[in-house]
Amino acid sequence: MIFSDLLNATTHSLSNGLTGIPISAAMDNTETWQQHLLQSGEPALQDIGRELGNLQSLLSSGVAGLDGQAIGRSLSMLGAQTAEVVRSAPEEVRSGLSSLSDLLLKAGGQLEQAR
Repeated sequence: MIFSDLLNATTHSLSNGLTGIPISAAMDNTETWQQHLLQSGEPALQDIGRELGNLQSLLSSGVAGLDGQAIGRSLSMLGAQTAEVVRSAPEEVRSGLSSLSDLLLKAGGQLEQAR
């Protein structure tokens, strides 16, 4: 899957809300992103890849052990990191990355505030 297809698929999934994404699909998606980002050779992208590893750890604890606030913090961090790379991203993916950043920040904020 090429980068823009992955970006579009991720944005589409997140736009339908977190509860509509099966854990297995989220794990597959984060794994694919992590591989791309860690192999990029760009420090900012590798930082995002490492945070995705953190998110995967949080998601792998099983449904009963999920920590919504910790997952929210991770999603918010990913949203902030994604917003940082938008400026240096190729023009054809900037809009998609901005949308992804907004969705991550929104989802993260909702989970962080949930009690």
